[in-house]
Amino acid sequence: MILQDGQKIDRWQVAYLIKANAYCETYRVDDEGGNPYFMKLFLLKAMPEKLITRGEVNEIAYCRQLKHKNLLSYVADGVYAAPQGECRYVVATYFSGELLSERLQRSDGPLPVEQAKQIFADILHGVAYLHEQPGVLLHNDINPTNVMLSDKTGGVAELIDMGHVSHCVSGNPPFDTADLDPRYCSSQTFLGIYDETSDLFAATAVFYTMLTGRQPWDLTLPAGTTRKEQVAMVKAARQHEVDTSDIADEALRNIVQKGMALSTPDRYRCASDLLNDLQHPDEVEPFETAASRVKRARREAEQAMSEAAAHETAVTVPVQRGSGHGFDDIAGMQALKDLLRQRVIMVLQDKELAQRYKLTPPNGMLLYGPPGCGKSFFAEKFAEETGFNFMLVKASDVGSIYLHGTQGKIADLFKQAEEHAPTVLCFDEFDAFVPTRSSDVGNHQSGEVNEFLSQLNNCSQRGIFVIATSNRPDKIDPAVLRTGRIDKQVYVPLPDEQAREELFALYLQGRPCGDIDCKQLAAKAEGYVASDIAYVVNEAAMIAALNHADITQALLETTIAGIRPSVKPALLKQYEQLREQMEGINHSNALPRVGFRTT
Repeated sequence: MILQDGQKIDRWQVAYLIKANAYCETYRVDDEGGNPYFMKLFLLKAMPEKLITRGEVNEIAYCRQLKHKNLLSYVADGVYAAPQGECRYVVATYFSGELLSERLQRSDGPLPVEQAKQIFADILHGVAYLHEQPGVLLHNDINPTNVMLSDKTGGVAELIDMGHVSHCVSGNPPFDTADLDPRYCSSQTFLGIYDETSDLFAATAVFYTMLTGRQPWDLTLPAGTTRKEQVAMVKAARQHEVDTSDIADEALRNIVQKGMALSTPDRYRCASDLLNDLQHPDEVEPFETAASRVKRARREAEQAMSEAAAHETAVTVPVQRGSGHGFDDIAGMQALKDLLRQRVIMVLQDKELAQRYKLTPPNGMLLYGPPGCGKSFFAEKFAEETGFNFMLVKASDVGSIYLHGTQGKIADLFKQAEEHAPTVLCFDEFDAFVPTRSSDVGNHQSGEVNEFLSQLNNCSQRGIFVIATSNRPDKIDPAVLRTGRIDKQVYVPLPDEQAREELFALYLQGRPCGDIDCKQLAAKAEGYVASDIAYVVNEAAMIAALNHADITQALLETTIAGIRPSVKPALLKQYEQLREQMEGINHSNALPRVGFRTT
């Protein structure tokens, strides 16, 4: 015993010793007016190193920092030179009521529900305050013996004993664990993991004891057992979720089950969420473990697949109405625009002229070439130019896990386009829809290609104009590319210098810029596709935004120098060879080479 009854330290006079261990003694002390306080005295040379940080006792530092009505109130701290060695002490308001453990023992059973809810809410407010501290602080020792019901504040609950407060831990905790009650510790703490969920588990376990009058999992720890033996007993008891059958209120049952769930991901992660459920029981959702959710989801998926197998829902692709400016929104590609106005759009729009000259409207068109040249974008603008509705279809839109399911979806797709005629029906990456049929292609895939052939036959007479885009037209089944189906094949090369100039002007429009020479930028961006130029402008805009400055010519040129074109020369050469191959399929079908100029 370091201090004697009646001894004074500064303005505090020792009344009596409460408890002691090898490095810490707890006293009741009085101030000069005879008012009682609580003092903890630490003998530095006997303390474990992990309880001291840069010469200061962790518990004292935390007590000095924390001020909340639901936490033990700090009063003062100081230094005392004892014969045994240097000591540090902290003084806090004295216990002016009873411990929750004493209240539970006195009641010899559950507390009234409203009283238990109020005490639980007080605990959670204190926990929430700790968790909101910089870096997150944890109490780590919430149990009925560390909850004081203060007479001075009308029974408001206060969390006491700050000897285990720490930041989140994953490994070796910076406090002693020998005196922790494992019945109120979450199982993850036995592995050295302490976080917000472990505090909330312990707080909910205290709530469980208040509601039921029983220890968590009805576990009594025999006197004389070691910490290791106690942990083993707790682990053995937790082979199932905690029994809440005698908690009459359904919302409170769900709160307890979630707060004390065995699996960490199933628990509350935030004190405010737990408080919200406690204060709004009508909003509490039934508790379900992650494992149960997986099983339920699997059952529902199996049921859905069973129902879909009997009748799969028809594919629905959004039908767009043109809201842009048609070809005016496209930089470059003037040759292609003029050609389509003369050979396609005129026939589609001027029905009287077409009927007079008995012109058959074209059925469809394939746009192919290197990636990033704006083929799909061009298809959408073509629809705006003609005034047609527009449907963009990807391969995943018509996929099905059922035999012949895709064939039915293809038929539904063309039916939908016909119902909204006139419609431009655009198939993106068309080679995925109609791959070349060969001996190694399954019957179901051949069936899908056959369905496309059937639907494409003279579909223009139903008010449908098909535009297909592809980076690999050599993978498309040749039967699709004959007259009466996809009538025209058009190669879309890289943008020429004029087109690149227009693209720079288009992407820079509306941004804060200095004097920009788009022609000079176009010259430096040779070999860049539309998506490359968009990336260059966005990258330069981001740098300018971070510096709150205008986009400058120098910044754009520096950005161009640091970004290589996405289409490499070797790949471009392959596409030129592919164009020659495609134009050899049917010279009578092939239009002149159009698109971005390259010379």
